[in-house]
Amino acid sequence: MRAQSYCGVPHRFSRQEDFSMSSTDLASVGDHFIVGLRPTTSLDPADRALLRDLKPAGVILYKSNFCHELPYEAWLANHAKLVSDVREVTGRERLFIAIDHEGGRVCRTPAPITRYTYARAWGEDAGAVGAAMGAELASLGINLSFAPVLDIDSNPKNPVIGARSFDTTVEGVVAKALTFAKAMEGQGVRACGKHFPGHGDTQVDSHLELPVIDATVDELRRRELQPFAAAIDAGIGMIMTSHILFRAIDPDWPATLSRKITHGLLREEMGFDGVIVSDDVSMRAVSRLFDNPDMAVNFMAAGNDMLMICAHWGDTERARPLAERVIDARRSGALSSADLDRSKARVDRMLATTSQNSVTRLSEDVLRAHAKAGALFSDATVEVI
Repeated sequence: MRAQSYCGVPHRFSRQEDFSMSSTDLASVGDHFIVGLRPTTSLDPADRALLRDLKPAGVILYKSNFCHELPYEAWLANHAKLVSDVREVTGRERLFIAIDHEGGRVCRTPAPITRYTYARAWGEDAGAVGAAMGAELASLGINLSFAPVLDIDSNPKNPVIGARSFDTTVEGVVAKALTFAKAMEGQGVRACGKHFPGHGDTQVDSHLELPVIDATVDELRRRELQPFAAAIDAGIGMIMTSHILFRAIDPDWPATLSRKITHGLLREEMGFDGVIVSDDVSMRAVSRLFDNPDMAVNFMAAGNDMLMICAHWGDTERARPLAERVIDARRSGALSSADLDRSKARVDRMLATTSQNSVTRLSEDVLRAHAKAGALFSDATVEVI
């Protein structure tokens, strides 16, 4: 049972863990995981144990990992301690400190970090917003943002993308999203294009259930795939797969678990040799599938590199049995050691060229200048989606 959480005070868990594999075993597949921290602003004991044993290549932060009620200097000091503890416990020299930070309600950070409105409204300011956003995230020790959204807003009934998309056209998304990504990366924060092969033409939110797209392969190539192809040509280092069933390509498995989509389409046909990361596998579109730890084997066999599991929708302790299955599959030959080695090399290659940013305080002048970079979000609520 969890006790209440306070700023700077960790959750307490009553259950005792009994782990069947050694921490050395688990750490051997840590490069294949990004783990979300529990909803607390100091390192929870269970998170500490998981980070120590698995040594994941990255962690992702949410709204609940920041002290929103404190003034800037106070919450920044608390945040610096959290990031320092994460780095110390994982024992990794290089680590992804990640966040979803797109603008609009997909914004996790407290004031005075600038809250820009949705990407749709940035227009010609996309580059200025990307530079300002990158500088602010870098000041928080963050070096990876799961942005830009490369989906085309092609379905007015879409409940989850909408104005998060840069445009309703291929040309608009390509021009603005890539300008944003380049500017953000210029400040030391890596970009990740999402949600491959496209979430713009859905009528269902994959956080809640599995969307199905019935577009033909030719339609996907002419529309949804174009921004991803342009991002690959521009050298983007990471692409996120979606929890969506594309019947024309694979009627059996959502993109996250589909070798036809992940390896066949993204790797072979489109020539992407960067890191492929999943959307959060705790999202309800696929969470029941991942209740079976064997899905980790399917996931890696599909051609993915990194499995993301967050605490917002589920229990990150599920990362342990998922990691164990990958280890077992490698030992038994169910997963190719050569393929896993190539996957690890892709992650290590990206990490080697990713800035390891320090937490620093930004001046009022800098923040005032950033607030003029683009349109601001008027809703005071920070909503996690």
